[in-house]
Amino acid sequence: MTEYRVGADIGGTFTDVVFLGSDGTVLAKKVASTPDDYSRAVLDGIKAGIEELGISPSSVSEVSHGFTVATNAIIEQKGAATALITTEGFRDILELRRNRVPTLYDLYYQKPPTLVKRQLRLEVRERLNFRGEVLRPLVTGDVDLAVEKIANSGVESVAVCLLHSYANPEHEQYIGKIIREKLPEIILTLSCELLPEMKEYERTSTTVINCYVRPVVERYLTFLTNGLKEMGIGVPLSVMQSNGGLATSAIAMAKPVYCIESGPAAGVVGSYHLGNRLGMGNLMTLDMGGTTAKASIIENGEILQAPEYEVGGGISVGHRLLRGSGHILRVPSIDLAEVGAGGGSIASVDSSGSIRVGPQSAGAVPGPACYQLGGREATVTDSDVMLGYLNPKHLLGGDFPLDSELAQEAVSRNVAAPLGISDIEAAHGIHMLVNSNMARALRAVSSERGRDPRRFVLFSFGGGGPVHASGLAEMLDITRIVVPPFPGVFSSFGLLVADAEHHFVQTYFKTFDELDVSDLAAVLEGLWEQGRNQLSLEGFDESNQEVVTQVDMKYEGQVSELTVSMPAGKVTRESIAALGEAYAEEHEKSFGYRTEAPYQLVNLRVISRGHSLVSRVPDRLEIPTLPNRNQQDQRPVYFGTRHGWIDTKVVDRAGVANGASNGNSRTIGPLIIEEYDSTTVVPPGWTASVDQWQNIIVER
Repeated sequence: MTEYRVGADIGGTFTDVVFLGSDGTVLAKKVASTPDDYSRAVLDGIKAGIEELGISPSSVSEVSHGFTVATNAIIEQKGAATALITTEGFRDILELRRNRVPTLYDLYYQKPPTLVKRQLRLEVRERLNFRGEVLRPLVTGDVDLAVEKIANSGVESVAVCLLHSYANPEHEQYIGKIIREKLPEIILTLSCELLPEMKEYERTSTTVINCYVRPVVERYLTFLTNGLKEMGIGVPLSVMQSNGGLATSAIAMAKPVYCIESGPAAGVVGSYHLGNRLGMGNLMTLDMGGTTAKASIIENGEILQAPEYEVGGGISVGHRLLRGSGHILRVPSIDLAEVGAGGGSIASVDSSGSIRVGPQSAGAVPGPACYQLGGREATVTDSDVMLGYLNPKHLLGGDFPLDSELAQEAVSRNVAAPLGISDIEAAHGIHMLVNSNMARALRAVSSERGRDPRRFVLFSFGGGGPVHASGLAEMLDITRIVVPPFPGVFSSFGLLVADAEHHFVQTYFKTFDELDVSDLAAVLEGLWEQGRNQLSLEGFDESNQEVVTQVDMKYEGQVSELTVSMPAGKVTRESIAALGEAYAEEHEKSFGYRTEAPYQLVNLRVISRGHSLVSRVPDRLEIPTLPNRNQQDQRPVYFGTRHGWIDTKVVDRAGVANGASNGNSRTIGPLIIEEYDSTTVVPPGWTASVDQWQNIIVER
């Protein structure tokens, strides 16, 4: 009997569900997201897939999920009522934050509201130094008063974050013990258990966010799990983490901060695994959805990770130096740059007479004007319909028809008329501007990090990614694009090929001259043991466990650090010297120079991965051929002022190779490739082919 693994990813406009059979069969479903209860769309999509495949719910062997409920709770300020217990004098650390603002010279900048009201930020008298030595014992009476106030305040969650508890957790552990005894119903997070790492604001912010979203995530995952059980699916639910690894739903409930960016991470993971199959070690990924576009980079076969990111501050403009609009999360995540550039991004004319696209989005409701759901704003999707890139009668195989007249009316009313230009000029201007916005995100993960984008293959997915990929490639002088199978739901596919992964961190603040090799080895052994134990609990035997060690390092005197990999094996003076050289090379690559200053260790990081006995990427993929009820043989498409309107051939993925001529395996553009979940635009001067893995390869 064929077994099916199911991946479900929630987006701002659509919820994507993918069924992957043990025989390589793939079924993709897109259903409109249900913001009032996101689990409803997930369950509806899974139910529809089971019915379409004609299988029993017992045939589902795995369900993996990427969700946005935690992010939404922060953005909408709808998390749990939370209290914070901290060291006397540090109750306002959430207000003080960092000396960083997202927009220079903005006199009207306002910090995002704190997630804990000031009257619920409670102080206790105690003090440790950075070595963990007790300078002032904990006053237990203060703890009793804080617990009494919490009991009378009606809060759901309590965060405990004391100064330097990463070096000595005893005071935090005592407070945790008292709370668990007196208030067992309270959800509790201790920073020494969640993030034993230096930097007080970052640790406090992360601990508070975990408390703030934990009840929301617990309720959501519990409701979703119950819904799956009622459907007859009794397999455990796995959740994608921001770092690109899968975790059990129990871990996601206890530590939701590790899963806040779960959806965007899944697409990068899918790109990584398919890139390995294709022998492509250098990839830039572009995931363009309905609301945002996300870019990331895979270099030399490794996904680049970031030690922290911001959440709840709106959409990043795709620049790594522009921070300060959100709340810091000091947890590992795939290094992403995000811009407000999606199919639903709204186009308008500002007071200076310039076109603006995004970051505001029409979302799922009312959506672009062409969706016929009441939207009147001009969006990127409306412009793509007008340019001929999208077939109004073919979206989702014809199940989601678009109205091209409404699209033209919206673009004419909101953009063309105010500027006094033609409708098609306005539509093309919107298309080019959103490409420019997305190019900023691609540059943020490449050239701004010292990487030449011309060395990378552009891996494009999401519902709108393949439509815009060739224009972006031309902007960045990239000559090769890969559009994977089922690109519109590719993040859901990434959920199905990811491995179990867990991250552990411990501050170890020493220069190379100060550190004791045996002491460093002992600390690392403890972290390695934590990683192996967690994987063993999840059923991975020793032969299927991988443990990777990374170190946050800096030159002595610097404020910020870089993360580099530590050589595998026993910790020796030689391996430490190799670590120093690796850091110097990364520093030179990122910032253009190296110095003779002493190296300083900051944090030790251990990543434990559990690998399946059988590859999670099938040897082949069987993509069902759907009836092309409304596919055209050709249609006029606008390719800018240089080429104008061209009658362009329209094919599906299988028809790309069939359209090749003169014995060449490539089909020469212009070409439109229509699929159930996306459309690939191949402009003049580019060619398209399909490889053995069913990827579309677009080359200039």
